[in-house]
Amino acid sequence: MTRAPFSPIVAGLWRLSKWSMTADALASWTSDVIDQGVDTFDLADIYGSYTCEGLFGDALRAAPGLRDKLRIVTKCDIKLVSPQRPAHTRHVYDTSRAHILASVDASLRALGTDRIDTLLLHRQDPLMDPQEVADAFSDLEASGKVLSFGVSNFTPSHLAMLASYVRQPLITNQIEASVLRVAPMQDGTFDQCLERRMRPMAWSPLGGGRLFEEGSHGALRSTMQAMAQAHGVSLDSIAYAFLLRHPARPHPVTGTQRLDRIVAAVAALAVELTREEWFELYCAAQGAPLP
Repeated sequence: MTRAPFSPIVAGLWRLSKWSMTADALASWTSDVIDQGVDTFDLADIYGSYTCEGLFGDALRAAPGLRDKLRIVTKCDIKLVSPQRPAHTRHVYDTSRAHILASVDASLRALGTDRIDTLLLHRQDPLMDPQEVADAFSDLEASGKVLSFGVSNFTPSHLAMLASYVRQPLITNQIEASVLRVAPMQDGTFDQCLERRMRPMAWSPLGGGRLFEEGSHGALRSTMQAMAQAHGVSLDSIAYAFLLRHPARPHPVTGTQRLDRIVAAVAALAVELTREEWFELYCAAQGAPLP
């Protein structure tokens, strides 16, 4: 059987620059996360104003055997104005062949690795020339620098257009999805993933933490808490289970340093919400019954 491109739960590292961990501590944390069955780590060149890839690279350098136990997803095409990139004079998107190739080389140097397991284009670029992207992907595949490709935050039409040019399969679309954001289930994004047999990745699967804010989303929280008690899991496990129940089988991307929160995400894999439970959550989140 072909190995899935990502572990069922993905560890997101976009907040890594705020974690204040030494390289050795981060390497130990990474090993603990892998022990939970989470071997895919999600980054982007811009995270932490172009510092997070280097921090993770320091951890990999501190534990040389770690790299072969995990898979790295990173992204490019957003150009931020940053002291780390003095040549950038304006916040723009850039999917030119030259920028994609240069971004990958910079990511490889920062990570201290010879390959990126999956490269995603981070945002839709209105000026994207799909043939340039296709040429860049072919160059990266031929050199062995990137093993697979996908996109992030793409509409179905934009993904379909790009897919018609590139030779490699686009293996995912990483989009925002949660019980608080069900738009991908309604706007054709998840439908396209099902059509293409392509599992999406879901960023902000806990609604950016809004689910845990006291006094907010009261009816939904009450429903989730009752369901969590019935299933013997935590509230965040129910939030993950809501996403996992969708037939597109999205890969939730965590954003936490806390190992117990990652354990809760993994625990959701064993939660089997009934159709009735799923729609109870869906309606509570919408604040209205089904039409």
